[in-house]
Parts: sequence; structure tokens; C-alpha cells
Amino acid sequence: MRAALLAELRAARAAGRPVVLATWLDGSDQRLCTPADAPAALTAAVADALRTDQATVHDAPTPVLLEPHNPPLRLIIVGAVHVAEPLAQIAAVAGFAITIVDPRRAFATAARFPGRALVTAWPDDALAALAPDARTAVVTLTHDPKLDDPALIAALATPAFYVGCLGSTKTHAARRTRLGEGGVAAAALDRLHGPVGLRIGARTPAEIAVSILGEIVATLRGAA
Repeated sequence: MRAALLAELRAARAAGRPVVLATWLDGSDQRLCTPADAPAALTAAVADALRTDQATVHDAPTPVLLEPHNPPLRLIIVGAVHVAEPLAQIAAVAGFAITIVDPRRAFATAARFPGRALVTAWPDDALAALAPDARTAVVTLTHDPKLDDPALIAALATPAFYVGCLGSTKTHAARRTRLGEGGVAAAALDRLHGPVGLRIGARTPAEIAVSILGEIVATLRGAA
């Protein structure tokens, strides 16, 4: 790899910018690509490499090795409630960097969430500071509109790949109405996953956490 290209790749990784290193296997070229600036014949393959996070070889017209360099996955959990504990644990195992947001300091404690980043600012302020990107999922779990709604409004204004909220179908319908009346556009509301999680008949906090992470991964991989 040329030194200039290596520097470009390091800069992209430091900035958290998803790119694909494209290497023409006949030795004719090597460059960084995104779906926006890739050669037309590679646009879809570059987007797929970033979505799946897997290297691939695109065969036509000349074989090109496509190696994705994505920023780390993040999961922001709003609400340091019972479900948050198993969700943080299993999501960390799946490779997500976890941040717990809850202004209620009695809930968001290092004893309950050892090793996790804890933010006790108000949720909209916390989301603004955390700046969710296209590799970030945001889930609200508090059941309290005073905490969930500001977080959801802030999250829906970002490119976060997943925004979900815990609650029943009735609660979610009321939430959509409330957020819509508050000025959130219908297209943004359609990004909301609620009631959050895959329908697996989950009952316990751990089972609910599994259903939530399953839906997040399905959305990330384009299987939702």
C-alpha cells in the first residue's frame, strides 16, 4: 500500500468514517471508496461490503478485493432499568460499545453496570454529545415520556441505523401521536422500532434483551 493511501485510511478510521479499501487484483489500482464515490460497477458491492462488514471479491470486469473499514458499533441505552443490564452484557459480547444514559444517578451506577460508560445528563443533551452515527443503535427503555421522548427526538435527527423504544403497542401508538404533534416528521417516525424487539414471546428482562439485540442485528445486516 502506498504511504499516502495508508495515511488516508488512518485518517478515515480516526474520523470514524466508513470506507472500503478496493484493491484491483491485477495490480492496476488501489483506492478508498464509499458508495457515493466508488466506480459505478462497484457501487452496490461497496455498499454491501460496508453493510455486511465482510471482505469480498467483486469479479467483473476485473477482480477487485473490497475490504470494509467500519467505525466501531455503538449501542446507546436510555434508561438504566432491569432490561438494560442483560442488554448491555449481550450487546457487548456481540461487539457493541455500550453507553448507558440515565439522569437518575441512583439507577445508573457502576455497581449495576461495571465497565460501561455511564452518562447522567438529560437524554437529549446526552444524545447531542454522543452524536450517534450510522453505526450506532439507540434504545429507550424507561417507559417515562419525560426521558424517552427527548432521547427519541434527538436520535431520530441523527443517522443512527436503529432507534427503538420499549412499550406496548398501545403505548407506542400514543408515543407516535405525541412525537408527531411535537413536530417529528412522519418519515422520521417510521424509523422508530416499537414495540422494540423481535417477536419471540420474551417475558423476562434477559429474554427481552435477546429480542432487542436480535432486532438491532437484523436491522444492521439488512435482514429486518
